[in-house]
Amino acid sequence: MRPWHTLLRMEQDLDVLIRRRIRGLRLARGWSLDSLAARCFMSPSTLSRIETGGRRIALDQLVPIARALDTSLDDLVATDEEDVVIRPEPEHREGVTSWLLSRERAVAGVTVAKMRISATATGGDTPDEPQVHPGREWFTVLSGRAQLHLGGRTIVVEPGQAAEFSTMVPHRIGPLPGSGDLEVLSIFEREGVRAHLPD
Repeated sequence: MRPWHTLLRMEQDLDVLIRRRIRGLRLARGWSLDSLAARCFMSPSTLSRIETGGRRIALDQLVPIARALDTSLDDLVATDEEDVVIRPEPEHREGVTSWLLSRERAVAGVTVAKMRISATATGGDTPDEPQVHPGREWFTVLSGRAQLHLGGRTIVVEPGQAAEFSTMVPHRIGPLPGSGDLEVLSIFEREGVRAHLPD
């Protein structure tokens, strides 16, 4: 068990972190103290003392502050001790290698992945039939040239270019013939994860 002075220091550190998050989120939205205070139904002087450490933060104050800042209470009070380096393990399917770059699938509704599609791929992300699922997808080409089949159109996406599209339109992505392997960085919504990434 940790000594009481260590626990006290951890509590104080978390308190400082929460105060910084509140102030940082407020400033990121371009809001004054008065503006956020009105959204939280508290006085600007109370909010100022919360941000500067002149007043202890109460749970019944954090809930409306989190709601006004459009974040969750969990995110507002989460410790910052988690690892920041992700070491993705490659997952292989026929002709496709993918690396999951976000810590968990569908964090905040999106998943980030790097994908390498072989020029000779016949399966994986380049099925014979285009796919359809709810949501939107975004990708940028890291190397090679992409051929995006979207509805009745074929769009060539060059290295450094990005594409965003509704996935309710039949779609498939693969290397442009003759351009070698394709590497893309993709952002998927939940349904896109099920459609494009291995289980």
